[in-house]
Amino acid sequence: MLSPKNNGFGKTVMKKILLGLGLLVPGLALAETATPAATLDKGDSAWIIVATALVLLMTPALAIFYGGLVKRKNVLNTMLLCFITMGVVSLTWVLLGFSLAFGKSGNGFIGDLTYLFGADLSIDSPYGTQTIPLALFMLFQMKFAIITPALVSGAVAERIKFSGFILFTALWSLLIYAPMACWVWNPNGWLAKMGALDFAGGTVVHLASGVTAIALLAVIGSRRNRETTPNNLTLTLFGAGMLWFGWFGFNAGSALAMDKLAVNAFLTTHTAAAAGLVGWLLVESLTKGKAGAIGCASGLVAGLVAVTPAAGFVGVVPSLAIGLLAGAICCLAIELKHKLRYDDALDVVGIHGVGGLLGAILTGVFADPAINPLVSMPNGRGGLILTQLAAVGAVGAFAFIGSWILAKLVSATVGLRADEHEEISGLDLAYHGEDGYGDLIPSSLEGEALREPVGAR
Repeated sequence: MLSPKNNGFGKTVMKKILLGLGLLVPGLALAETATPAATLDKGDSAWIIVATALVLLMTPALAIFYGGLVKRKNVLNTMLLCFITMGVVSLTWVLLGFSLAFGKSGNGFIGDLTYLFGADLSIDSPYGTQTIPLALFMLFQMKFAIITPALVSGAVAERIKFSGFILFTALWSLLIYAPMACWVWNPNGWLAKMGALDFAGGTVVHLASGVTAIALLAVIGSRRNRETTPNNLTLTLFGAGMLWFGWFGFNAGSALAMDKLAVNAFLTTHTAAAAGLVGWLLVESLTKGKAGAIGCASGLVAGLVAVTPAAGFVGVVPSLAIGLLAGAICCLAIELKHKLRYDDALDVVGIHGVGGLLGAILTGVFADPAINPLVSMPNGRGGLILTQLAAVGAVGAFAFIGSWILAKLVSATVGLRADEHEEISGLDLAYHGEDGYGDLIPSSLEGEALREPVGAR
């Protein structure tokens, strides 16, 4: 996610002089790694403040998107699973998570405790070589950490225990998400040094959320009634539109500056989303004979997911190809849950897992060093693709194994699965004492409600 800056001819010459002195005098060898101090830029900072707000907007947008897709009796609970991440992860991130992800890392696997409990989060000095304040960079990254477990919640909607999800989210943000962010986005991360490319979260956010969803599903199991009954598709369409809007902050903001790279990422993000929408509806029309609202919303999200790792590395034509392929392939991928019989309620695996995997690989296929000098291909295009495959393999394996262990731990302590009475009567009333539309049976009549057909509400 780091955008290199042009520090000028004079600074380049000075760096080479210091390098030469380091070779002659061992005690000066550290001069080669010293980076000239960056200065804050008001324009860059203003853009990242806006981008940070846009990325935060994506989590309520996701709540609306998910909320419209579930049964009426679970709409509030489903939305609250997203909203609770804004509270829980904000705290874990500022207290410890940011330091684990972006603190000084000597091993490339985890950061140190430089920023523990929010220490040294300066508002008037830059982060590394960037031109934005360190505190602003922390806030921007916080929004990525927030939405990732919120994405996961859609897979286990309508049967996960609210307290269990809160505990899982807190632990996952520290023990799983923070290390992955360090690997890929910390300048000293081992995958970053390997040359793996992930502009805005194809692996760290989307692939990780899809794989984590699989691990949770393996532990928590299927709903007692697997039929998905959307309660309000107008909400889902509105949420999808808000996601599209917020995603410009997600991708273009990852340039960390208001420069041509940000403009490129903004452009490719939009074109990929449009292509994803069209690609999904084309496949849906050919296979089912109709193009639906869910397909429209899912297709544009699939396009956005797939272009996320590539947005700052590719041009317009590749972004169209990425979006079109993502829309078509993700549409087909969600059918796998019926064949493999896993109950991914809101298609997190098919859209975010598959879309993130596809996008990461296609980033290797299409990344252009003329667009972003961070694209390095010392072993040619094939070598870059292999590096991308190694990155998705490492992130995927770590996310699955770690998430499965955490899910087992939470399940054995506070519990992770709602009990039968709670699931059948609805999680809105069971966990929150409220309902989204004011027409559900009061909790005092829960016993009678249990005698109704499960799908009646």
